[in-house]
Amino acid sequence: MSIRRKTIAVIDKDAGTRIAMIKLLSAFGFAAETYESATAYLDTIASSDASCLVVDVQLGDISGVELARQLAADGVHHPIIFTATDNDLVREQAEKVGAAACLTKPFPGQLLIEAIIKAWG
Repeated sequence: MSIRRKTIAVIDKDAGTRIAMIKLLSAFGFAAETYESATAYLDTIASSDASCLVVDVQLGDISGVELARQLAADGVHHPIIFTATDNDLVREQAEKVGAAACLTKPFPGQLLIEAIIKAWG
């Protein structure tokens, strides 16, 4: 299967960010699923086609880092690319939970695409 046919789950509380991510990912041939919270993703994970996650660290219900910990505990090991404001502590926490990348908002779209391709190795 071509990497361009894979599905990415975007988990971000900001509707504008989710819309922009769908457009960006679609332009590069990726399918996208979007969720406004970690809980919304967890509620539908059984039917999700995603094999890579783009997760905002600052979610309203469960933090992106906590989501990564919960997924790992449940045996779900998809690559996770975190997005966050520039914060060394957040970056350190993301690295501890095995982040494929941690991008500082705002970031160029090409940087996200490169991180996704690298995450799938």
